[in-house]
Amino acid sequence: MARALSRSARQLYGSQSVLQPQQQAVAVRFYAKEAAPKALKGDEMLKGIFLEVKKKFETAIGVLRKEKITIDPDDPTAVEQYAKVMKTVREKADLFSESQRIQFTIQQRTAGIQDARSYLLALKDIRLKRGLTDELGAEAMMFDALEKVEKEIKKPLMRNDKKGMALLTEEFNKINQKLGIRKEDLPKYEEELEKKIAKAQLEELKKDALEAMETQKKREEFNDEEMPDVKSLDIRNML
Repeated sequence: MARALSRSARQLYGSQSVLQPQQQAVAVRFYAKEAAPKALKGDEMLKGIFLEVKKKFETAIGVLRKEKITIDPDDPTAVEQYAKVMKTVREKADLFSESQRIQFTIQQRTAGIQDARSYLLALKDIRLKRGLTDELGAEAMMFDALEKVEKEIKKPLMRNDKKGMALLTEEFNKINQKLGIRKEDLPKYEEELEKKIAKAQLEELKKDALEAMETQKKREEFNDEEMPDVKSLDIRNML
């Protein structure tokens, strides 16, 4: 369970914690108290980042100490409860949701892109690197729509071309209508995404817990002990 808890913490900060845009992740140096130099702006920035992350981590652990998590990815109720717990963690610790992280990544990656095709290619690259699937085939339809618009205007579509972008938006609206995607349903899609992530994280926790127990079982002093059901494990007891 120590390994499972360690993985849980890594998931929390690997998939949820994002520093603000102006912050930079850099190596932290420690100085002996007697020889500590006068604080520099860089050192103060690092101190601020460290204290902010520490505060978020302690807030998250505080929630996990109170909320029950059942490690059962095959139980919809357990998955929903885990998703709710992680949502509470994000809200109290002021962390990004997955959709917010995707939006943040898109804004950062596409800020300097001037043409529509490179923009769509950047979106595709982000999707692939994040392991997101395009189950509806919307991506191919978007590229087809761009191809259609560029043939109509007889040149590559630039993002500052208001008339051309209006044509592309019309085509995208047609795609959304065809796929049954409505703007007002976006919160529902976000909730579904968070549940998929919750299920995947519970599967990882279950896998780690089973591996840890198998390793423990091989030790001579535990040969005569029966390993507990993963569902019965309570992470709160390990914190």
